[in-house]
Amino acid sequence: MYDVLIVGSGPAGISAAIYAKRRNLSVLVLSNGNGALGKTKYIQNYYGFPEGISGKELYENGIKQAQNLGVELIEDEVVALEYMQSFEIETVNSHYKAKSVILATGTNRKVANIKGIQEYEGKGVSYCAICDAFFYRGKDVVVLGSGNYAIHEMEALKPVVNSVIILTNGEQMVENRELEIEVTSKKIREFRGDSTIQEVEFEDNTKIPISGVFVAQGTASSNDLARKIGARIENNHIVVDENMQTTVKGLYACGDCTGGLLQISKAIYEGALAGLAVLKS
Repeated sequence: MYDVLIVGSGPAGISAAIYAKRRNLSVLVLSNGNGALGKTKYIQNYYGFPEGISGKELYENGIKQAQNLGVELIEDEVVALEYMQSFEIETVNSHYKAKSVILATGTNRKVANIKGIQEYEGKGVSYCAICDAFFYRGKDVVVLGSGNYAIHEMEALKPVVNSVIILTNGEQMVENRELEIEVTSKKIREFRGDSTIQEVEFEDNTKIPISGVFVAQGTASSNDLARKIGARIENNHIVVDENMQTTVKGLYACGDCTGGLLQISKAIYEGALAGLAVLKS
């Protein structure tokens, strides 16, 4: 079991890892790539680089700095977070346990731009299978997504609902690890219903009657993981206190997922706060 497990290897996550490790805590960082920072071609407004620096180089420098301190870093995709006496984290390839968790994956920029999704939030549209599966017991539902996160949500729903279909909305499905999965790859026109969702219509004019939609596009964001254990979310941001702790004891969040100024300097500051506060004696 680790003292601290950090989800995300951007400026917030690595800053948290450095501060936690310097307090002699065992630290694991789970990374699913360099995210938005690695795609930033040139950064000119960050302190200490008068000629600017590429996002890729800044990201790699942070990783090296953490590893030089002895921080363990594993590349894997997190699909679930639970709490049972300690935090339990499920990835595509493994399971981990930790006394505390810091969420630092930024914001989920992949928005489901399909008619009916926003209109039926809370009326058939859900973002957490483990939270809401009970309300759809014996009913027919769909999962919107095409990756490992969508498969995980499908697996959580399957024992409870009558049927579950994954809708990829035209995207290619990830390798399904030999699971029995019903998949429809047709492009979606809209989700419809009266007071709640009742059907999905595809662009080829075919329809499927449904009672619920579970949105799981891309990879699980910090918000997705926080929701799974009941942490408070407001205006699509994780609510934290002055020490970056969420409403769940031992669960921290830092960086873009907490809202405010979406800048590297803010992410590093919040990461430092979380790294210092976690397991504070």
